[in-house]
Amino acid sequence: MDTELLVARISDVADICEKTARPKFMGFLSPEQSVLAERLLSKRSIKYSFFGGYTEAQRVVLGCFPDWCEDFNFPVTAVTFSYRKSDTLYHKDFLGSLMALGIKRETVGDILIEDGRAVAFLLDEISDYVMSEIRKIGRIGVELKIGFTEPLPMQNELREFTETVASLRLDCVVSAVAGLSRGVSEQKIEDGLVSVNSVVVQKVTKTLCDGDILTVRGSGKFIIDSTSLRSKKDRIILKYRKYV
Repeated sequence: MDTELLVARISDVADICEKTARPKFMGFLSPEQSVLAERLLSKRSIKYSFFGGYTEAQRVVLGCFPDWCEDFNFPVTAVTFSYRKSDTLYHKDFLGSLMALGIKRETVGDILIEDGRAVAFLLDEISDYVMSEIRKIGRIGVELKIGFTEPLPMQNELREFTETVASLRLDCVVSAVAGLSRGVSEQKIEDGLVSVNSVVVQKVTKTLCDGDILTVRGSGKFIIDSTSLRSKKDRIILKYRKYV
């Protein structure tokens, strides 16, 4: 969804909520999209919130609420997929099977996976359909049930890495952590394929710092941990973690 269309849809959700005095929701948003929604709605005198089915959700549903509304009941259902622990399934396998049903991406939130179990967060409107239609993910048989048991599968594991860089400019860091040439890194940034702390950044000279979360489309997500040490050649020792 392009930015102009996204802005229009967010505004429509808020407008309808204000006109009808009823809660109004918008399907699952990516971290970047939810940041944009936050910026737009913070300028309006409307009650709003985000929820993706659990506290640390990355993909979240936007809800706009009238002043009288005290309970924020979001239309999100968790579906648990169970299968043999000896079988291996990945996020792309579950998402591919869901998309093959003809449903929209915005109806699917986070999908958390561990050995023998996955939990997918879906809009209420498609949960019954998914429950009735899916019996296999790829060639692997699965059993489905509504809800989940704690603890949830971990969304991602983090692996530590160390590189040396000449500077903390965005293009320089992207090149180091993603293993790309400087030219390719610059192009990705200018094309809007790189975000810092869930905000798309198209300025190659932006300086990164400790704690920044860097996402490079097609390469992954990274957390900048330490930039204070120097090598013998006076290069910055960049310590970071990558979601794997």
